[in-house]
Amino acid sequence: MPLSTNEKTNETATNLVQTLHAVFGPHPGFRANHSKGTLVNGTFTPTPAATALSKAQHFQAGTTTPIVVRFSDATGLPLIPDNNPEASPRGLAIRFLLGGRRHTDIVSHSVPFAPGRTGEDVLGLFQAVGATAQHTGGSPTPIEAFLGAHPEIVPFATAQKPTTESLVGQTYFAVNAFKFINADGKETFIRYRVLPTVGTRVLTDEEIKDKSPNFLFEELSERLKGGPVELKLVAQIAEEGDVVIDGTNYWPETRQIVELGTLKLEAEQEKAENDANQKYIIFDPIPRVDGIEASDDPLLDVRASMYLISGRERRAAPELKP
Repeated sequence: MPLSTNEKTNETATNLVQTLHAVFGPHPGFRANHSKGTLVNGTFTPTPAATALSKAQHFQAGTTTPIVVRFSDATGLPLIPDNNPEASPRGLAIRFLLGGRRHTDIVSHSVPFAPGRTGEDVLGLFQAVGATAQHTGGSPTPIEAFLGAHPEIVPFATAQKPTTESLVGQTYFAVNAFKFINADGKETFIRYRVLPTVGTRVLTDEEIKDKSPNFLFEELSERLKGGPVELKLVAQIAEEGDVVIDGTNYWPETRQIVELGTLKLEAEQEKAENDANQKYIIFDPIPRVDGIEASDDPLLDVRASMYLISGRERRAAPELKP
């Protein structure tokens, strides 16, 4: 996983990491964003529809691929309570282990909206969040002014962020588009979603206030002790004319949804292994696998560099200090 070949992209990614540290504080050994999380081992089994859409190794009929899934809370605060409204959107990252040191990842969160069209937009959003925290004047606040100039980010900033009774009870969205290529060379643009198979309801604000600070992660641990839990990986299929280079341009819900396979979550990693792997693993939003390509969405390159820069910081930290 290399840094971008574009120095401007790397500069923006570096500024994003530094801005997140400024907003949430530096926490050596933890991610700059979605710091609080846990890792779960499992397997992925594809559907015939996945094989028809992509020649990627983990989408081939008759295969089962080991996976590592990371659930997380939002913000760069490693000890943020699960019942803090700022802990949402929740994150879900998936690593498909393809053998040896090879892997491919999916990164998603629990709202269907993107925080910006470009890395510069996302940087401006977090800078405005930080400036608003220090703002002592009237309206418009820095965030109000920023959103007024960037109406395409308003859906992300104002989205309802429901909290369900379980982390496996949410729907997760990978908001950037990717290109599938099948064995015949046919190309199809898609956006991933991860759907729950268990029925959990959305909690009211009053119910959330009465929950413990770690109720979601505790619930996940207890649920997995009772046996495996399944999630469904699906793809929303683009149609002719759909924009594939802008995560803030949303495709209609009338677009076809194709089931790609089952994510079978089997066991949470033991604490020592979990801590070590969370510090080490750097998820990559760019697929880097034959049969799946990144679209020309400019945000993907910035995200990949940002994750790598943050990951190198995390690995260099002497120990985890929440």
